[in-house]
Amino acid sequence: MMRKFIFTLVVMFTTMFSVNAQTATENSKLFDNTYAGVEVGVTTPFNFNSTFPLNTVAGIKLGKELTPVFALEAEGFAVFNTNAYRYGFNGSIPTDGSFNVHKNGSVNTFVKATNIGLNGVINWSNLLFGYKGTPRFFEVKTNTGLGWLHYFGEYTSKFPVGGFVPAGNENVMTAKTGIDFAFNLGNKKAHTITVTPAIYWGLNEANDINFNKNYAQFGIMVGYTYHFKTSNGTHSFKTYDVGAMIDEIDRLNDELVKKPKEVEVIKYVDRVVNNYNAPVTNTEGYATGFGVNETVYFAYDSAELDNRAKETLDKLGENGIYVVDAYASSEGNTNYNLKLSQRRADAVKEYLENRGAKVERATGHGVLFGTTTGRVAVVKLK
Repeated sequence: MMRKFIFTLVVMFTTMFSVNAQTATENSKLFDNTYAGVEVGVTTPFNFNSTFPLNTVAGIKLGKELTPVFALEAEGFAVFNTNAYRYGFNGSIPTDGSFNVHKNGSVNTFVKATNIGLNGVINWSNLLFGYKGTPRFFEVKTNTGLGWLHYFGEYTSKFPVGGFVPAGNENVMTAKTGIDFAFNLGNKKAHTITVTPAIYWGLNEANDINFNKNYAQFGIMVGYTYHFKTSNGTHSFKTYDVGAMIDEIDRLNDELVKKPKEVEVIKYVDRVVNNYNAPVTNTEGYATGFGVNETVYFAYDSAELDNRAKETLDKLGENGIYVVDAYASSEGNTNYNLKLSQRRADAVKEYLENRGAKVERATGHGVLFGTTTGRVAVVKLK
């Protein structure tokens, strides 16, 4: 039975990685793929001996996605109630050796406790099913890590026969084990609503390090996260279809045999392998003829004008009348590339018209097969 289980796991992961073998994910810069969020929720003792009143909590989190699968996240939250957030004698001697006093209202401060932790986040949706270049609408992640919990005020419990029993440490090592149910919203997936059921363990409440339900809180947190814009112009990682690029290179090599003087294959291959987003011109008349003034380059699967594109358009006269022709590279299907190239043409038109120029026509042509025209928009003076 165990051999069968191991074999199933090997087949699953082999299939998963073979599916993604033709896809490359860009390397992000230091501050790329970072995010910040706020969260609120409630907790209750994990042994459910005293479920109410619920403990209200609120906090913030800061994180960085190192890959589409793994992220590091710093989390800090404040606790505003004390239902079993301290432990001591509860009026009768327990049989399991634990003491459990609920010191509700025993702390005069508004904030009863604070917890700061560092968590590792694994995106199981991307790990098991692959990352397709943009976040899914719904994702499942695990969120686990270690933290430090600090209690405010005096926490002691009075015996029925008199005297006091200390209720534990003022500073406690904690651990979090949670599941993030993430809903990514908006066209650019920059906003995320997360529902997180989690257990917060007081590891050394009983002095020994252990996971004990009598020293833990079960909670549900609801949070909002904003993903900051990255250097690639989006709010997430970008992927590149290496297989499609290899096919394009092979096609261009075939073209080279037929028309060696007309196809600049060497330049195109160099830019495909080393730059990904800089297509070249050809001698077919699409990017070098018809009185072209400027050529604007776009990133893979993008219709956004980056700083380089805007600098190019700024060179054009503000009072001119222009014609814009935009294109797409061969990745993706024909219908999608046609729509993508039209969005590129519209983006150039909008930018020029905002500068005061007139655009007589802005047309997206999709892919021009048989040429090396790629992710560009060609601006021609009328």
